[in-house]
Parts: sequence; structure tokens; C-alpha cells
Amino acid sequence: MHHTDICIAGAGIIGLSLALELHRRGLSVTVLDQGTPLAEASTAAAGMLAASDPDNPASLRPLADLSLSLYPAFLDRLHALSGTQVPFHTRATLQSHADASGETFSPEALSKILPQLKPRNHHFTLIDEHSLEPRNLAAALLAAVKSTSIDLHTSTQVLAAQSIGDSVELHTTRGTFHAAKFINCTGAWATHSSLAPGLAVAPKKGQMLAVAIPSTLSLPLVVRTHGMYIVPRTTGPNAGRAIIGATIEDVGFDKIVHLADIAHLRALAADLIPALADAPQLEVWAGLRPSTPDELPFLGPAPDARNQFIAAGHYRNGILLAPATAHVIAQILTGEPSAIDLSAYSPMRPLPATAIAH
Repeated sequence: MHHTDICIAGAGIIGLSLALELHRRGLSVTVLDQGTPLAEASTAAAGMLAASDPDNPASLRPLADLSLSLYPAFLDRLHALSGTQVPFHTRATLQSHADASGETFSPEALSKILPQLKPRNHHFTLIDEHSLEPRNLAAALLAAVKSTSIDLHTSTQVLAAQSIGDSVELHTTRGTFHAAKFINCTGAWATHSSLAPGLAVAPKKGQMLAVAIPSTLSLPLVVRTHGMYIVPRTTGPNAGRAIIGATIEDVGFDKIVHLADIAHLRALAADLIPALADAPQLEVWAGLRPSTPDELPFLGPAPDARNQFIAAGHYRNGILLAPATAHVIAQILTGEPSAIDLSAYSPMRPLPATAIAH
């Protein structure tokens, strides 16, 4: 039988970032993962810290801005614990808008920023936005966790969580655990079991590819439209490749890659940057984003479950929101005032009528 202050289900970017923050505050932490740490959405992502993406819900902005403010200290802590520095690969994004309202660049101005961009019918503006390599981040985060006393259990699925008095009893595939408090950070699987009844978190599949950037193309920033993005890797072992994504599919837990979808993504990219049409393809993959009906995460106490909490449903922004999620959930667990108003992310908030409880 295992006893701990905090037990976290899910060793993705959210769960492990939270574990580190709680450990920093002096709490004993156990993390249980049904598979391998950081093997799902955390390393399938493109790595854009896209707080200003116009496709984000407006209510996400306070949490996103908080996370951006915390990111430098977050990366510094990972570096100190792991010895691995996680660099930013880009510091700007050309963002397409549906129309020319607002301040957008003329074709002449765009040609100075990215000469090989063909804007077609897109209207672009330049956003101050960073991106990083999620695989690099994952390696540093896992090494940081392993350098501490955090108790990490792989291949350990939480089957049921039962609140008993002032603690929570967790039944898993590898025995029973007891914790003062339990947090469900299992991403797309958050409501696939009995851990969060009544909440709607569903997987949204995203297929992606990586290509080698042609030597004739200088691509120092991200290019993003409503249906596609191109994210270059500019440093480290993956320098010289570009990530092109991503589909959004409601197909359950299917991660099969379809060549027709990959070809469509490449065609969208090549329509904007023709030099990518024949770029050598290096890799294809698919991930499962944890989505909610209003595209906002669930952060806070689980409904009708004493000492149980949820931090899941980050959809396309798990990499961006990890530091802020760790910060505000730690504040909730330790009784501190929250850095921001969390009502928009409450697990008990009203949801669109189309929401289906899992």
C-alpha cells in the first residue's frame, strides 16, 4: 500500500509539470501513467506557444498569458534539474486572417519578411510568438522529474478513485494507492474511465508530417492559417526540418496515418510556400488532442468527489498551458488565492448543449 500527499494520474506535459511544481512546494508526489510518460499528445505537438492564435476561445487568453509569463522560469528550472536547455526555435509567426480588416501586411511587405511566401487570398499579420521542440521539452521534463523524489510509476492505470474521509483510495492495475489529494491529468483519456463522470473530454486526432527544408528556402518563423501551420526547427538535431499540420478529426482513439490526408496538408503548405512541394518527407505521425465542448480546459475540483481534482482538456494548447496549469492547480491544492479567475475553466461550468457526458 502506497501513501503520498498528492497522486497524479497521467505523466504527460500537464501531469509532470504539475508534479514538479508540487514537489517544489515540499509535497510528496506520486505519478501514475497507464503507458509511457510523454508518449501521447505531449510529443505529437508542433510546439507553438500560440496565445494569440485567433482560433483560440477568447476566454483562454488569461490562462495563456499567465503561462507565457511563467515560461522562462519553467524552462530555467528544467535546465537546472535536468542539465538540458530547451531553446526557442522561432520568435515570430505570420498569422493569416479571414479578411484584411485590421493591420495586415501588403504583398510587398510580406516579400521582405518571407520572400518565397505566396499569400494567395490570405491576409497576414506578424505575431510576437515563440515555438519550441516538444520532444526536447519532454526529454528535459522527464529528466527533471527523475532527478527528484517524485515517485513515477509507468504501465499503471488508475481504475477507480474513491474518496474516503480526508483521503482518496486509488485502485490501479498495480495495486492500491492512497493520497491526501488526487488529480486526473490523463488528457484525452480523462473521461474514458470512471475517474471523471459527467465531464466531456474527447480525443481529436491530428495528423502531421515533417519535411526537410530545401536549401533554397530560408524559413525563420512560423506560418499559420486557419487550417494549416508550418513550424520550422532552427536549432539542435532536428534543425532544417519543418513540421506541417494538422488535421482535426473526431474519430475516437484512432491514430492511423492516412497518406491522402498527409498529401492534402503538404498541398496546403506548398500553396503558400511552393518550395515545400517537393521537399523530402522525413516523418509522419498522429496524436490525440484532449478536447472539450467549448475548447477550454477543465481545471479544478472534480464534481461530487472530495479531494479529487481534474486538469485536462487542453486541446491544442497543452505545451503552451503547462506552466500556468501547474501554477494554478498547485495554488488550489495548497489553499492559495488563484493568480487568475478560474471560473471559465471550472469543471462545473455550463457547457454547450451538444456536450455529451462520458
